[in-house]
Amino acid sequence: MPTLDRSLIRDLPSFRGLEADDLDLILSRAWSAHYPAGSEVFGQGEENRSFFLLLSGHLRVVKTSPDGHQVIARYINEGELFGIGVALGMPTYPASAVAAVDSVALAWPNGFWNELQSRLPSVGHAAYETIGARLQETQARVVEASTEQVEQRVAHTLLRLVNQSGRKIADGIEIDFPITRQDIAEMTGTTLHTVSRLLSAWEDEGLVRSARKKVVVTDAHGLLLIAEARKKG
Repeated sequence: MPTLDRSLIRDLPSFRGLEADDLDLILSRAWSAHYPAGSEVFGQGEENRSFFLLLSGHLRVVKTSPDGHQVIARYINEGELFGIGVALGMPTYPASAVAAVDSVALAWPNGFWNELQSRLPSVGHAAYETIGARLQETQARVVEASTEQVEQRVAHTLLRLVNQSGRKIADGIEIDFPITRQDIAEMTGTTLHTVSRLLSAWEDEGLVRSARKKVVVTDAHGLLLIAEARKKG
């Protein structure tokens, strides 16, 4: 297997500031893999054998209920650690990770985790910060689901996505991966019809622009007013 170049990870938040020898150690135990759009990195309930870092692309984290209902829990963006249940002692993956676009990830065997955080505590700290941030996001979404109207939930979700994965373009901020109205419905616990109705209305108001698998927020402040249940203007 060819040696992985340390430039792949040296500027990423989880590894920034590490010495060259430390980066080489990390990469010596890693392997890279390409995941075509729509393919699984791992499936819900599979034995937890590896942890990962997304080098390029975007992933959906999909949770399936016992009755077969699927919910998109979150998206994983470039440079993020994922599948790090080993840090919590989880024997299986609690959700599936599915490539939203063609993606490339690094993977390490779980047996390397204890050595990694023992020799390089900053990496372990970064992983636990990632876990904490995702738990906070999950808690926020639970609160939104139980206390907010559907238009607030959808507005909050779009703002969260552009904050995490937004790309500035001429007329706003584009969610930088393919996302459908059905995806948004699954993330917000509502129906495709409701999301379609809201996006169409918001497009008429100049708040968003949507096309096939693309959403652009053209007036983030106006969308924030909806999320916070305040009227624009």
